[in-house]
Amino acid sequence: MQSALYVALSAQVALSNRLETVSRNVANMNTAGYRADEVKFAEILSKAGADKVSYATGGEVYISRQTGSLNKTDNPLDIAVEGEAFFAVRMGNEIAYTRDGRLQMDAEGVLRTVGGDEILDAGGLPVQLDPNGGPPVISPNGDVIQQGEDPIGAIGLFLLPEGAQLRRRENSAVVSDLPAIPVQVFDVNAVRQGYVEGANINPIREMTKMIMITRSFEGATKMITQSDETQQRTIRELGKTS
Repeated sequence: MQSALYVALSAQVALSNRLETVSRNVANMNTAGYRADEVKFAEILSKAGADKVSYATGGEVYISRQTGSLNKTDNPLDIAVEGEAFFAVRMGNEIAYTRDGRLQMDAEGVLRTVGGDEILDAGGLPVQLDPNGGPPVISPNGDVIQQGEDPIGAIGLFLLPEGAQLRRRENSAVVSDLPAIPVQVFDVNAVRQGYVEGANINPIREMTKMIMITRSFEGATKMITQSDETQQRTIRELGKTS
């Protein structure tokens, strides 16, 4: 009886965490380059008592690596990544990584994100352009050309290790706990000028998840209510016979 109650409570905690991630995803489905939150659950097997009882963990939240769709803008300062790489940006004392390639050039010619952060080359330095050189031409390998044939800078692409733990920063950026790897061969990962990547979120799928989670939560609540009623009834019946 108590086991059913605790199992239902563990399910509610897990479902509550899942609902939070879905709500966050829905709120950011129009955020450029946003990576959805996903939850990984595990089973806990109780060793107490004669019967084995399985409980759900609260769930481990992780950031999805799945790519989003590329939307054509024809803006020369909009860039997107083909493949799984990221752009690097400097945020305070940290280097963060983003798929949001909506750029702007400041008065000194430094390329920055829409949030004002410097976008970096493969060596971790800001990309410096000529503020009077006109719109840049950006090649698939990140080379930037203005009024000539020779590159005056290069936008870096970086791969984040498979096992890296990612945490969020502003404007859909993430920080990795493992060093990023600069892309040197641009056959799989490349830059596309005049495009912006959307969030990797399917609104219909997320809304369907929200409905299913809500129904499951209601089912767990009903189980708790029934368990409590059964316990109260048992106590009353035992009280009568004592």
